[in-house]
Amino acid sequence: MQYQAETVDDYIDQIPEERQGPVQKFREIFQKNLPAGFEEGILYKMIGFYVPHSLYPDGYHCNPKDPLPFVNIASQKNFIALYHSGIYAKKELYDWFVAEYPKHCKYKLDMGKSCVRFKKIDDIPYQLIEELAGKMTPQEWIEIYETAIKKK
Repeated sequence: MQYQAETVDDYIDQIPEERQGPVQKFREIFQKNLPAGFEEGILYKMIGFYVPHSLYPDGYHCNPKDPLPFVNIASQKNFIALYHSGIYAKKELYDWFVAEYPKHCKYKLDMGKSCVRFKKIDDIPYQLIEELAGKMTPQEWIEIYETAIKKK
């Protein structure tokens, strides 16, 4: 589902009522636990946390006018999605997350390359998400991103 929101609060107001609390909790977790330097806003019609142009002037290679995306939170048709670029780009972080997930949630991990899908909103592993949020600085994300882009 895509929402036409100008602000994060506007986005949250537009999603189904039963998802507003969980999405707000995700937002608060990332606001409190991401290392300094990331910024929050609407990016790709979702809640986004990104490296601003002030830290990474090159921006996102697909559209340099956009800041470098890192985490997005979205209310999709059948689930809440957490898109975390660090999980996709850093194998050690991916391995850690996959190993830790069953310790925090009774349901099977439903995950794509960078997308974790939460269909059971009453059993979201918020403590694990808090840990994940603090595991990568903007500087580390830039280094990983540039290494991957320069390979192409």
